Formats: sequence, C-alpha cells, structure tokens
Amino acid sequence: MKVNIYYGGRGLLDDPTLYVVNKMQEVLTELRVEVERYNIYEHKNSITTLPQTIKDADGIILATTVEWLGIGGYMQQFLDACWLYGDKEKIAATYMQPIVMSTTYGEREGEITLSNAWEILGGLPCSGLCGYVEELVSFEMNQDYTVIIEKKAENLYRTISQKLKSLPSSNLAVKQSVLRTQQLELTPQESEQLSKYVADDVYVKKQKEDIEELSSMFKDMLGQSEEDEDMAYLMELEAHFVPQEDFTATYLFMIDGKKKPLSVEINNDEIQIHYGQSDKIDVYTKLTTGVMDNIIRGRMTFQRAFMTGEMTAKGNFKTLKMLDQIFIFS
Repeated sequence: MKVNIYYGGRGLLDDPTLYVVNKMQEVLTELRVEVERYNIYEHKNSITTLPQTIKDADGIILATTVEWLGIGGYMQQFLDACWLYGDKEKIAATYMQPIVMSTTYGEREGEITLSNAWEILGGLPCSGLCGYVEELVSFEMNQDYTVIIEKKAENLYRTISQKLKSLPSSNLAVKQSVLRTQQLELTPQESEQLSKYVADDVYVKKQKEDIEELSSMFKDMLGQSEEDEDMAYLMELEAHFVPQEDFTATYLFMIDGKKKPLSVEINNDEIQIHYGQSDKIDVYTKLTTGVMDNIIRGRMTFQRAFMTGEMTAKGNFKTLKMLDQIFIFS
C-alpha cells in the first residue's frame, strides 16, 4: 500500500499541520505503508505535473493550514491541476483524507472544501481531521490530541485496505448535471504531456511570443484590408473623370458594405474623392457594391441604375444626370 501526502502550507516551523502530518506519517510507516510526501511550495513552478504522482498511490492526504482565509493558494493550484490535467480514472479509485489545521477561524470550512473538491473530481473522500491551534507547544504536549491523530491515520489505513464504501453524495450529481465545462477530450497520456508543457516556462514563453507574433500579423493584415477598403473606387473614378466647364457639385454615395460614405467633390476641372462626410451635399445616392462594380466596368450607367431602381437618389436631379457626363466608363 502506498499513500502520498500533499502539504499545501508554507512550511513554517510553527505550522501545526506539519506536526499532524509528521505524526500520521510515523503511524502509517509503522503499519508498513509506503509514504511519499510532496511539499507543494517546493514544486510551485511545476504544480501542473504533480497530479501525475497520484498514479501509483492507493490513497492520498491533502493537508493545509488556514492562516487567514481558506485553504491557501498552493493547495488550490494543485486541485486546479487535478481538474485540468489529472487522470480522472485514477482519481476515481483513489481515497483522500483531508487534514486542515487553523491558527485562525475556518478549519471546518477548509476540510469541507477539500472533501467537496475531491468528490467533484470523482475521487473517494475519507473521514478527515481538522482543528484550531492557538499555541503549538501545548497542542503537541497534549496526549489526547496525539491519540486522535493516530486513530485518524489508522482509519485511513483501514479504509484503503478494506476498500470501504460510502453513501452517494450530491456532489457527483452536481458534477454530472451542472459542471459541464468545455474541456479537451484528452487521453491520460496526452493530459500528462500537456501538464509538462504548461510547467515548462521556456515553452510557455515561446508560445506567448508566437501568439503575440500571430496577433501582430493579423492586425497588420486587418489594417491593410481596411486601407484597401478606403481606396476602393477612388482610382477608377479619378481615371475616368471628364472635367465640365463651369460645373461644381458634391455627390455622396452610400454603398452597402462600406463603413463610410464615398464623397465626390467636383469644382470645374478639379476633383476630390474620399471616404467620409462632406458639407453641402447636392445629391445623395444609395446603391450596392454590385451595382457600383457594374457601373465602373461600363456595364451600366448611373442614369440606368436610377431608372431601374437599383440606385436610389435624392437632391438635384439635373446634377444627378451629370454623373454620366462627368464619369465615362466604356
């Protein structure tokens, strides 16, 4: 039989959880149980790979200390890694005993949190141990407390060896009906490999650089496409412009699919074309890009588009008729 201990505290000398864990480890060793201990704070840069160590364990102990609120960041990160990268089939057959000691308020809530988390992961929780410690020395010297700790270790050994069952919990129903997060369908081997990649700072840094490079490339492509859109029809209209003597007018083309209207300002032999609003519009027109393309290619005139209803217009209709004289596409 093998039991892994995962300690989620900060490793302080006056941490009461360390005393409890050491005492339980002594009892389990006397019962000829192989015990391996992982101090999570020593693996803070590779927490994502820790769930893989559960594979060869029959049971585990999750031990942490409530110093001010909750189970602490290291233990939470370990549970997150179990959810994302752990072998769920192995977890489902693994017993877990929670141990939460507190130097403030909240040890019972911490124990419940660990039990609920393990049940939602699909594992098998055992009866845990929690307590409040005001002064460590008096706690260690109390023989009654020592007996309780030793009994808890024996109960864990008995539970694992006899494979004791427990009544069904609502947490499993919640997991099946509510906790349907979008996860990648990965094999245990793929999950293990992914956890190693995530724990590799060099790999993660390279991935972030690649993502930034791709983002920059797509931004450039998007900016180029917007620039091309701002130049649409400008060169064609300028190339086919035929100046008219003593003629000034301003046209505004509302083209479907374009974010801005196309403004055409004519002053005798000068022409200004741009996307955006203009003052004192003489003629407003509205048409589709397909109709505009047909006009540019000489397949249709502005007058014909207006007469057939493919282009709508309002304003000075005499000025509207001048479009086919100002722009000749043939």
